[in-house]
Amino acid sequence: MPSLENHAPKILISEDDISRRVDELAAEISADYAGKGEIVLLGVLKGAFILLADLSRRLTIPRSIEFIAVSSYEDGSMPSGAVRLVMDVRGSIEGKHVLIVEDIVDTGHTLHYLIDMLKSREPASIRTCVLLHKEHSTEVELDIDYLGFTIGDEWVVGYGLDYAEQDRTLPYIGVVKPQ
Repeated sequence: MPSLENHAPKILISEDDISRRVDELAAEISADYAGKGEIVLLGVLKGAFILLADLSRRLTIPRSIEFIAVSSYEDGSMPSGAVRLVMDVRGSIEGKHVLIVEDIVDTGHTLHYLIDMLKSREPASIRTCVLLHKEHSTEVELDIDYLGFTIGDEWVVGYGLDYAEQDRTLPYIGVVKPQ
């Protein structure tokens, strides 16, 4: 397993700041989808599971939850360049409003892949809710509908994000330095 230099992550975004922003996102999403019926929250595993749980509890609109898993990191640390589907949604999304919930957009290839793949299943709409965006690393054009925070090029952990499966459950977003 790759190791981390100075393992104690430096706090980049506090637990309170995350909670406040998730409240704001939930209010915005609830207002935008009010009266449109049930939406499908599609959590991208593994990183989005904490955001998905917190967001779904704060929404005031009808919603269901599905999961999808994709992989773009070969060993948890280095991008492989290819995106592959690891686990698909169980139910049909045809005619439904889908909100993809993602932990982080780095190059944008994963989210772009998911949107293209899901469009072929004829949902009523597809929108995105992303906790973190490394906008200077993005290689493909993407519209993020609901964004938590924009960050720099640091490697971040916590609140669902990991480095080689470590530190996902930290209640804040922290910066680590992989060796």
